[in-house]
Amino acid sequence: MRRAAIERLLPAAYQRAAGPGSVLGALLDVMEALHAPDEAVLADVDALFAPYRTPDGFVAYLTRWVAMDHVIAAPRADAPLPLPVGRLRDLVAHGALLARWRGTPYGMRTALELATGVTGFVLDEPADRPFHVVVRVPPVAADQLAVITRIVEAEKPAAVTVEIVPGPARDPADPGPDPPGPGAVPLAPAATDDRPAPAEPDASPAAPGVASVRAVGRAHVPSPRTPSPAVEEPS
Repeated sequence: MRRAAIERLLPAAYQRAAGPGSVLGALLDVMEALHAPDEAVLADVDALFAPYRTPDGFVAYLTRWVAMDHVIAAPRADAPLPLPVGRLRDLVAHGALLARWRGTPYGMRTALELATGVTGFVLDEPADRPFHVVVRVPPVAADQLAVITRIVEAEKPAAVTVEIVPGPARDPADPGPDPPGPGAVPLAPAATDDRPAPAEPDASPAAPGVASVRAVGRAHVPSPRTPSPAVEEPS
């Protein structure tokens, strides 16, 4: 707030006493200088809450807004982040998408890929172990098991047990969910579910057989594949 604007808020007697070289005039100059940093922040306050514009020190705080602070899980406020700040920005930018698909293979895989920067996570549902999921980690992400474990525990359904093991990398051209084995309990909505699958409004063209959506931020996130309707054989 400029000195002249502050001075106009004062009673008339004070305005007359705030002339050049006066004590009150010097005080108004100090008030203007103290207001300047706060006004600079307020002039661009929307940048604080934009994932790719906010300062690095504010990104970890924004993860709480989108329920992704379990990725950090730092015991101290001054502890180093467990992953690069750019990946945290991707998680915040896609927080709404991850919340919508929490508890599904697509949601878990997307969260893992955004946090680690690695594709190729495979989710297996053994037929002989109902309500159990095996998460196979690509070898290049084996050094991030702590972050992976926190994400898997947060993204899995409450009634499902998980096992995290190193595994072969998957073809990055196949973003679809892993087909469940015989008798396995599906994590995603079944084909008979009447609820429509959420879709991003601005879809971009992709290669045949690969569905994708325009990235919310800088990370590219493939869209989930909708279940194909069952085909009844003629009787």
